[in-house]
Amino acid sequence: MPTTKSSPALHPTAIPTDTLLKAWELMCTAKAMTELYEANVKFTAKYVHATSRGHEAIQLALGLQLKPQDYVAPYYRDDSILLGIGMEPYELMLQLMAKRDDPFSGGRTYYSHPSLRRQGMPRIPHQSSATGMQAIPTTGIALGLRYKEEAGIPHDLNGSSDDDAPIVVCSIGDAAITEGEVAEALQMAVLKQLPIIYLVQDNEWDISASADEIRVADASEYAKGFKGLEVRSIDGTDLLTSYTTLHEVIGIVRRERRPFLVHAKVPLLNHHTSGVRMEFYRSEEDLAEHRKRDPFPRFLQQLLDQRIQLEGLRKLEQEAIARVKADFERARSADDPTPEDLTTHVFAPTPITEEKGDRAPTDREPTVMVDSALFAIRELMQEDERCLLYGQDVGGRLGGVFREAATLARDFGDHRVFNTPIQEAFIIGSTVGMSAAGLKPIVEVQFADYIWPGLNQLFTEVARSCYLTVGKWPVSCILRVPIGAYGSGGPYHSSSVESVLCSIKGIKVAYPSTGADLKGLMKAAYHDPNPVVMLEHKGLYWSKIKGTEDARTIEPSADYVIPFGKGRLVLEAERGHVALGKAAVVVTYGMGVYWAKAAAKEYPGRITIVDLRTLVPLDEELVMGEVQRHGRCLVVTEEQLTNSFAQALAGRIADSCFHHLDAPVRTIGSLDMPAIPLNSTLEATMIPSAEKVGTVLGELLRY
Repeated sequence: MPTTKSSPALHPTAIPTDTLLKAWELMCTAKAMTELYEANVKFTAKYVHATSRGHEAIQLALGLQLKPQDYVAPYYRDDSILLGIGMEPYELMLQLMAKRDDPFSGGRTYYSHPSLRRQGMPRIPHQSSATGMQAIPTTGIALGLRYKEEAGIPHDLNGSSDDDAPIVVCSIGDAAITEGEVAEALQMAVLKQLPIIYLVQDNEWDISASADEIRVADASEYAKGFKGLEVRSIDGTDLLTSYTTLHEVIGIVRRERRPFLVHAKVPLLNHHTSGVRMEFYRSEEDLAEHRKRDPFPRFLQQLLDQRIQLEGLRKLEQEAIARVKADFERARSADDPTPEDLTTHVFAPTPITEEKGDRAPTDREPTVMVDSALFAIRELMQEDERCLLYGQDVGGRLGGVFREAATLARDFGDHRVFNTPIQEAFIIGSTVGMSAAGLKPIVEVQFADYIWPGLNQLFTEVARSCYLTVGKWPVSCILRVPIGAYGSGGPYHSSSVESVLCSIKGIKVAYPSTGADLKGLMKAAYHDPNPVVMLEHKGLYWSKIKGTEDARTIEPSADYVIPFGKGRLVLEAERGHVALGKAAVVVTYGMGVYWAKAAAKEYPGRITIVDLRTLVPLDEELVMGEVQRHGRCLVVTEEQLTNSFAQALAGRIADSCFHHLDAPVRTIGSLDMPAIPLNSTLEATMIPSAEKVGTVLGELLRY
């Protein structure tokens, strides 16, 4: 761990002249960019953007002090930070105009929504917006750095020879501090004492809502509620003070590895965005008051006070203006993306493309499904020090509410297997940062019913990272979710949520029905560079439900993997029945496999069962091939049926196999109630069963 040796504060007069002149050049550049965008508003307003006008001093003070090994999460008004770390105006303008060579997103997202993975520059993982969502992924990076230091894993210095420990900076607006997810991030930062700086830029406006309308305390006052979070409040229009304060704070965080919040008061001298212009909602009195605090003339006077010649400063200003104009025209003529660019980088390529390893070694005994997952994670943690597991109650005292993590904390330590607060958003969203830090997180949401608070992070941050960074920052993580009705769990422990998850593009979804499949898919998910949601049916964990004995399987070998998008034939109808059109195929997953197997006993030799194993990607070749062979298809799910994944799949089957069908594609699922009742009779009435599946199969075969 770094030492805690202190160093003297930097006096403003000790800031190197070269640094001051660079800051002036960049402040002139940022101002010129804002003014040029406004002068060409009919063109630049095609795509929504905002600029740093009024915030330049604090942003440049930060950007000029970050090092290549650092991580930073700018928000949508932070183009001066980007200039400060070394980005060129031309590069920023490519994103402004959504051009193909936009270095951040290839024209896929807004101005100043950066992502960067460039040698010799601070790293910028994906973060979506200024509504506070970036706080959790960015704090996840700091959590990853903390873990690497505890585990003795060297930091990637990103080409720097400087051995200073990396820090993380999350830039955020004061209004975004009111988001609940920001509180989750701050809670973890102080709980784990993470090396992160939250830079809060407070311009007293939240779009058209003023500070007195939306908050009872500013960021510095609010932060006092998080014991262990040290706060600095500064005038963010004063570049010298901003620079020296940040110099002190950055130094402390590098050495002492603890969190800070820097609250900078700044004016808003431009529009909220190009689409919400300041004259729509701000009075002339308010605008005039903010203009009095313009950092540009203030910094000019400070430079003159340090006896830097006005002539030289004006020359730098004119050169910056000329450069901005030239870069603007150059960017205007750059190529737009092509239609072919649309479908690239949805997922990063996975190395797992075929089934490998021994599925059923002869020297092993059958094991319950819950232990298959436990053994898979244990092997992964033994093989790779980057693997860690966290979530609610997975730590050493309990090892998960289903004992699915039992003994792992004891075997690998509390720094690798640990509890989190009840913060599903943080559990899920932090994987973005963990992955960016070079780690391989496995996280758990205790029940599918509890995934809803984390969906914002899953949808906005996790799922979109690879696509919106054009492949620079795929999120490698596994999210374990116990799912399904079991043992009268009632309305808060029984839900099925796969339809919602499958509608989120950019994540993979697995739903194994046996221990062997769970282990093989867990291993494949770990080596997949993309986010994977592993749905694990609680009723199959111990094979205690009658008819689910086959979920208990021989434990596969350590190298066993199953590629995503490959289903499994659980049962095959006799060829004669198929040839005569007297057979049907059941397409299902999870508990549906066992309902179908029990129902098939009523129709010997006439039923084929396809276990999907993964819902995204889907084994369409297997599904459509079997439906075309049989001419009759039943899709079985445990979810409430209407508007479900199962109904959508049935529609795709009907569309693709229409000319091969001898009967309508049928579906069966739970009744469309708002929740699964606690009472066992009501639960059984609502959800499918072998008997209900058998009834529909009989109707289908008689059609």
